[in-house]
Amino acid sequence: MSHKPILKAALAAAALLALASPAHAQAPAKAPSDAPLTVEEFWKPPQLMGPTLSRDGKHLAATMPLNGRMNLVVIELATRNVRALTNYDIFDVLNVTWVGNDRLLYSLGQINSPTGPGQFDGGGLFMVSRDGKEGRRISMTVREMRSNRQNVYRSLSYFRSIPGNDEEIIASGNMTDANSNDLYRLNVVTGRYTLLTSGRPSEYAYEWILDSKLVPRVLRAGVKDKPTTVVWYRKDENSPWTELARYDFHKGPALVPLAFESDDRTLQVASNAGRDTMAVYRYDPEARKLGELIAQHPRYDMGADASGRRVAGVITQPQTDKILGYAVNGAKPEWVWTDPQYAAIQAALDRHMPGRVNSFRRTPDGKRFIVTSSSDTASTRWYLFDDEKKTMEEIGAAKPWFDGRLVEQRPFVYRTRDGLEIPGYYFLPKGYKAGTKLPTIVHIHGGPHVRADYWGSGFGVREGQMFASRGYAVIVPNFRITPGMGSKIFYAGFGAFGRQMSDDHEDALKWGVEQGFVDPSRVCISGASYGGYAALQALVRNNDLWKCAVAGLAVTDLKYQLTTVEGDTAFSEAGVTLWKAILGTEDLSAPIVRDISPVFHADKIKRPVFLYAGQDDIRVPIGQIHDMNKNLAGAGNAPKEFVIKEKEGHGFGRLENNVDTWNRILDFLKAQIGS
Repeated sequence: MSHKPILKAALAAAALLALASPAHAQAPAKAPSDAPLTVEEFWKPPQLMGPTLSRDGKHLAATMPLNGRMNLVVIELATRNVRALTNYDIFDVLNVTWVGNDRLLYSLGQINSPTGPGQFDGGGLFMVSRDGKEGRRISMTVREMRSNRQNVYRSLSYFRSIPGNDEEIIASGNMTDANSNDLYRLNVVTGRYTLLTSGRPSEYAYEWILDSKLVPRVLRAGVKDKPTTVVWYRKDENSPWTELARYDFHKGPALVPLAFESDDRTLQVASNAGRDTMAVYRYDPEARKLGELIAQHPRYDMGADASGRRVAGVITQPQTDKILGYAVNGAKPEWVWTDPQYAAIQAALDRHMPGRVNSFRRTPDGKRFIVTSSSDTASTRWYLFDDEKKTMEEIGAAKPWFDGRLVEQRPFVYRTRDGLEIPGYYFLPKGYKAGTKLPTIVHIHGGPHVRADYWGSGFGVREGQMFASRGYAVIVPNFRITPGMGSKIFYAGFGAFGRQMSDDHEDALKWGVEQGFVDPSRVCISGASYGGYAALQALVRNNDLWKCAVAGLAVTDLKYQLTTVEGDTAFSEAGVTLWKAILGTEDLSAPIVRDISPVFHADKIKRPVFLYAGQDDIRVPIGQIHDMNKNLAGAGNAPKEFVIKEKEGHGFGRLENNVDTWNRILDFLKAQIGS
């Protein structure tokens, strides 16, 4: 396997475009490779994200930094010419998809959200031609709708392509009914769409599966005012819908259809019936019978997590839906290929790039593969691999300035006081000597019902690397209700918010102390979104364990969070129902809701606090954070810093705002627990 040169012309042109923006006008000189990464280097946007090829393989689309945001560019592979197609300065371009060879779809959002790339006031669906001459807004962003005083967000998003069609796709959205996610045949040129899912058996549809003829035949749907999922099925487009299964998402057992096999009769599904982790099975929908167990993992879910959200499991060919193999997002990603060609390619890539996680997908022209190669200690890189010629050329790297300057991301498992075994990661500074006790930060992820941190990516991974570079040990634990790690962990989180969930954060710290690298007299807790809540709640519960707290974008008043029209949660019936299950009460005026809201217990917080928030956050409206600041001051313990950034939402997008905030956080940590 030979190695061709990098696409120098394309990336050089993109770099010139990026440097033309004000945010990059005074780029710092390149630091020596053994120097610690600067805060700016941790937070500045990647130089490349998500490369994807047109159907004919002649053009490559990706996002690159312009105006301090990730914007859409197209590279003509024959000439390496680059064309910038968007120029946003308040949103990042997300979810880029080709429609044929000449047009692209994308949505908008925030890549720096603490729970993964978010669309809290972004979203929307946009089309642009690769020559930049055509453009259309197909559906509005959340921000646009709210500015028009529309509280119900109507939207469309890409669902799948239509083979051989250069103008139409199948889109999903709630254009017909605000409470139901339907499928539409959408013309991206005209913006016109036709409903494909008329006659659906539920008013609360949210996920569809099509057969090889693109007929919607399986549906997962909700039930009004209940945390219940119903799985519906029909034999063909003329047959009646029948119910296959019904389960509560916080109890299970779950049954999540994944895909039809080639016979258009047998389903592959994920289920946790009679087991802890979700595993992939064959399923006979006519007999309503679970069949052969195909793929499983002892600690991590496959196919779907217990909440029903899709996770790595069945790998299909996007153009044909042919099943190629199986994957699991474990402590590190793993693959098993049932297709012999794919198995051989995986083996060749792993030989060529040992010590890295190498994944690939076939390009639409069927001739090549886009390879993604990643590591915990180096930048993600993308390549074009020609299997016939056995050649590979590098497309580009996300953050090449990371190479050789990151620390090892170490998986661990800790045991909670009630017996759960929960995975996480931890980070130690370079050159750490066993037995040395370090000032330590426990980073709590957002959500809380998401898995926010993976191998080499996530808000906690970024904080873990940044703090470790300054001499801290960093523990990034998952905790009960984190999905993807088995049913016991997920289901145990319901009714545990602010109680046993906070016990887990303490137990993760205890694990670190027992390993010998934590100085228990110098520990701070940090996080954003739910993690910001958790940091404040940790001090409400126990000031002896923690010396300080960094709380970003923090929920502090749970009733306010779930009822205020300043945010987006109250307008989602399903979202409020889910949160009531998480809190363990149907009554948001119940005493427990106030008891676990830190804003009412500021007098119990005796340690230094750092608060930060985005002024325009609609996921966690800022009013409750102002109240937290006021109540802490009233209790005689005003926050050491309260950083509010204008024109920022749930996570900061502007580089200068992140650099300023995290430099202040590092100063705060140094003052409280040293370095």
